Amino acid sequence: MQIDDKISNISDTETKKQPAKQSRKKQTQAQASAKKQASTQRRRKTSKPAASEQAQAPAAPTPAKNTSRRARGAKTAAKAQPSATQDALAKTASAAKTRSGKSSKKEGRKPILKIIPLGGLNEIGKNMTAYECGNDILIVDCGMAFPDEDMLGIDIVLPDFTYIEKNRDRVRGVVITHGHEDHIGGLAYLLKTANVPVYATRLTIGLIEGKLAEHGMLGKAKLNVVKPKDVVKLGCMSVEFIAVNHSIPDACGMAIHTPAGIVVQTGDFKIDYTPIQGEIIDLARFGELGSQGVLALLSDSTNAERPGSTVSERKVGQTFESLFAMAEGRRIIIASFSSNVHRIQQIIDAA
Repeated sequence: MQIDDKISNISDTETKKQPAKQSRKKQTQAQASAKKQASTQRRRKTSKPAASEQAQAPAAPTPAKNTSRRARGAKTAAKAQPSATQDALAKTASAAKTRSGKSSKKEGRKPILKIIPLGGLNEIGKNMTAYECGNDILIVDCGMAFPDEDMLGIDIVLPDFTYIEKNRDRVRGVVITHGHEDHIGGLAYLLKTANVPVYATRLTIGLIEGKLAEHGMLGKAKLNVVKPKDVVKLGCMSVEFIAVNHSIPDACGMAIHTPAGIVVQTGDFKIDYTPIQGEIIDLARFGELGSQGVLALLSDSTNAERPGSTVSERKVGQTFESLFAMAEGRRIIIASFSSNVHRIQQIIDAA
């Protein structure tokens, strides 16, 4: 009986507990359903901001209460950011435009001038310099050099014409400082490549004609005689011929006027205040150019490292007279530069 009573009591207890459990489950389910509904309502309220937030600035999931605030903040930041970027780009573009404007104006005032030595720099012979500005090129001198001992079978050495050949359509002319071989010896070969006008003084043109006749080009070349103080226009540049003294008559220096400034190329010169014939070196004009402002000076440097000065050519004539007087009745042999016409004239006068 006791066992049956105990079993009956346990059964009654479990029977009593089941309704309680069921009621708690129902309450739990009801609470979960209520929370779910509340959450759904909140999501519906915040669905638009959340979509905006997702489109503008994706972020990690956050509680529903803070979603709308963060979405509004992200939306505001998304609107502000493009504005700041546009401002930065506008400032950058404005600065670039300003720099470009200044650069173009500066380039408009001072175009680039290229001075290209094609021969004669740090060497004796084959003097040739190209000046390039914009679409124009002019050439000063075109000489040759004599071969060294190791150049077997070579008669003459010429400057490298490669750059001129590639740009022959842009070459406006050649100006010559004087008639020595190291300044005119390569001209005939250059004119075969680019037959452009040549400008030089009368004696220099005469010597050039002799060179061209040897090559069968005398009637084909465009030779023009100039004199000191003449100005020749060659493209955007112009060349002013300036009288200088040298061991050959009719030598000139050059003032090359370019949009970038004035360049002075002296050619070979000697400062002789008592020349045999013609005017002295035009130091006054060189001084005027210096006062105007010279962009670059390309000067002859032969014996420039030696102190002192070279005596006047007239002093050589006085020496001839004394030597002839001492050698009366005897033969006199004299060696001289064939192009030094003034010295040859003094020898003839002394004889």
